Amino acid sequence: MLKTLQLLLGPQAPLLRRYAWMAVLYGALCGLCTALLLPLMAQLLQGQWQGAGGWLLALLAAVAAAWWWRGRVEQAGVGVGVAILQSGRHRLGAHVARLPMGWFSAQNTARVSHLVTQGMMAVAQLPAHVFTPVISGVVAPLVVLALLFAQDWRLGLVGLLALPLLLGVLVLTGRMGRWADAAFQHDFAQTSQRMVEFAQAQSVLRAFQGEDGQSTRWVAQAIDQQRQSAGRLIAVSALSSVLNVWAVQAVFAALLIAVAIGLDQQAGQALAPAQVVGAVLSMLLISRFVEPLLEVVGYADALRSAKGQLEAMDALFAQQPLPQPQLPQPPRDASISLRDVHFSYGAGSPAVLRGINLHVPPGSMTALVGASGSGKSTLVRLMARFWDVDQGSVLIGGTDVRQMDEVRLAAQISQIFQDSYLFAGSMADNIRIGRPGASDAEVWEAAQQAGVDSIAQRLPGGMDSPVGEGGAQLSGGECQRIAIARALIKDAPILLVDEATATLDTENQALIAQTLARLRGQRTLVVIAHQLSTIAMADQVLVLEGGQVVQQGTPAQLAAQPGRYAHWLAQRAHAQGWRMAADGEPA
Repeated sequence: MLKTLQLLLGPQAPLLRRYAWMAVLYGALCGLCTALLLPLMAQLLQGQWQGAGGWLLALLAAVAAAWWWRGRVEQAGVGVGVAILQSGRHRLGAHVARLPMGWFSAQNTARVSHLVTQGMMAVAQLPAHVFTPVISGVVAPLVVLALLFAQDWRLGLVGLLALPLLLGVLVLTGRMGRWADAAFQHDFAQTSQRMVEFAQAQSVLRAFQGEDGQSTRWVAQAIDQQRQSAGRLIAVSALSSVLNVWAVQAVFAALLIAVAIGLDQQAGQALAPAQVVGAVLSMLLISRFVEPLLEVVGYADALRSAKGQLEAMDALFAQQPLPQPQLPQPPRDASISLRDVHFSYGAGSPAVLRGINLHVPPGSMTALVGASGSGKSTLVRLMARFWDVDQGSVLIGGTDVRQMDEVRLAAQISQIFQDSYLFAGSMADNIRIGRPGASDAEVWEAAQQAGVDSIAQRLPGGMDSPVGEGGAQLSGGECQRIAIARALIKDAPILLVDEATATLDTENQALIAQTLARLRGQRTLVVIAHQLSTIAMADQVLVLEGGQVVQQGTPAQLAAQPGRYAHWLAQRAHAQGWRMAADGEPA
């Protein structure tokens, strides 16, 4: 737990160590107050009022010092909490930004969102509201334990033996609640994801919702699952709290029995005043020994929940970014080569690509063709180093991508994918992400090439018209045009395109096809395509099936050969011959 907190704080980790020592000192001051209370009570019980006055002044001074120091400790704890919120989010974000692009699945993205919001707030509250009573609740009983040994060695021995037993119960109850808390946090994150999805996909949901309100079914299921996991967590937490309190009360009972045994050994004899005073002081020490322990177990649920959040953050930090070379190598040109590439999504997963060999000369255009699941998108993403290959190598300009630094590789490649995202801002702002220093004229040129100029002319704000979060104020095709313009303005020597025209109308499909044709010879193009007009422009075509290249050649060569490509062309030609029959006309 402390290791992860120090990782979140980074250079501000000394704040945590300073706060911890201050909390320990506060616990020692609380124990000192109990130590000063003993002679005061002894003087009062024996009627020695004059001597009691001096001890009373000392006790008041210690209480005032403890009260003043508690304020300082709480200020330090709040400072650590604020530092966690400030530094922790930056460090978590910096680490996530270095993870490979392939890591960012919908589940992982939801997990990061939950940790940065709910998780970080829970962790930041630990030093401000939880650690101080817990640390003092541990240190003060240790001081009292030493006083118990001084008062009666038997009481001290019982208290000493009780501590590991109490710790064992806390560990047991903590493990009981850990699985329930992990399930609740998982369901909480899933519900948050479903709620955001519900808000963002209203057009789709309303178009297909039934009379029975099916549009809210997934959200309702997620909320119900969270409610069930919350109920289990409450039940387990209640049982854990009861067991923890019973354990402390058992310690209290054992200490009382030890006092009773000591008194029973003197049964039948008149107790001296000193013995009575000793018994009363023993009872006082027992009370001061048990009371902080009860406070500690009262924070067990908060500690367990925060520990779960910290473990999730620790697991996130354990995700390793792709290794970077110590001596980066520059590419020689804009060629792309794949040599015996094998790849699968994790150990034990089936191979997605097997033995891929490919060379894309600089300035040429390569079209990837194949059925869904054949490995086309994975192949393109390996070129951009979303992941590292399991076997073989991917080379850009003759240099293995693993020997290139992130900045140089990113500068070599522009990417257009079907799931392109637009940020809240104007159309011009989203296009400028490709090249922040681009002038208005350059932005407008890229917009014209991608067909964005027609959108700007239609909207009252022109290129400064807002697109909304995720492009919510535009259609899917309009968002894709802006994403294409963003890739074009980057002017990288390599352009990777994943069926960029799939959501565009016929007019804009032709416009983008013209743009790709104009870029031939100027940039290296790798295009995942399903349209004949795009494939016909390619210098070479790769046909993939089951993660392997089954055909490779120019469009004319493959069309003349029997195989998957020719079969696909025949299917397309047959589909293009379909027409809608008019009333009374045979189909």
